[in-house]
Amino acid sequence: MVNVICIKWGDLYGPEFVNKLHSMVKRNITRDFRFVCITDDTKGISPDVETLPIPEICMPEGKPRSGWKKLTVFSEHLGNLSGKTLFLDLDVVIVDNLNPLFDYSDKFTIIENWTQKGRGIGNSSVFSYVIGQHLDVLQYYEANMEEVVKEYGNEQIYLSKKIGDINYWPEQWCRSFKFHSIPKGILRYFLAPKIPEGCKVLAFHGHPNPDQAIVGNYRGRLLKYFKPARWIEKYWY
Repeated sequence: MVNVICIKWGDLYGPEFVNKLHSMVKRNITRDFRFVCITDDTKGISPDVETLPIPEICMPEGKPRSGWKKLTVFSEHLGNLSGKTLFLDLDVVIVDNLNPLFDYSDKFTIIENWTQKGRGIGNSSVFSYVIGQHLDVLQYYEANMEEVVKEYGNEQIYLSKKIGDINYWPEQWCRSFKFHSIPKGILRYFLAPKIPEGCKVLAFHGHPNPDQAIVGNYRGRLLKYFKPARWIEKYWY
């Protein structure tokens, strides 16, 4: 038995993101698993999805809904979850089988952040760990919140540096829609985005989100223009 978890707080993403993520996971795992959403609002979430309340965490002043809430997955009070766990952001699109992600490494494994190569920094859209390990990530943050926020700036830099001894996914497995699907330069005006070769999970960090990528022409901004990626509908449902 393995776990797949996500976290939802506030109203940035609706319950449909949780339900679609659950559906994608079901179609792309062929082993026993639990899917759990850690959330402050269960309204609209499918009854097929297990939910847990978000553990208490102190938040930086003026940032009550920032990504630091992700650190709650390292709480020692995470329901009755145990064992190997895959964390997925709500705005990812799964395009291939996830089984290899559970077998790849017993160490904490994360995406090497595409914009910070070689600096020991992960992108926390997709990471794996064992429940109960790395409890010090949350404990140290809570005991030194102001120092941590000032030194690291965001949760994924802190997470990567605090654990230190981390593995990265094979580069092809977790790709960025923004960086790897949208054609470069002037080609974005003529060619539609495509699935990167070998990709299993496509991350939609920042903008656009999957629903926006399906439509294309992001917010009418000429320099951000890209053609519709209609193929997303085949996976994101």
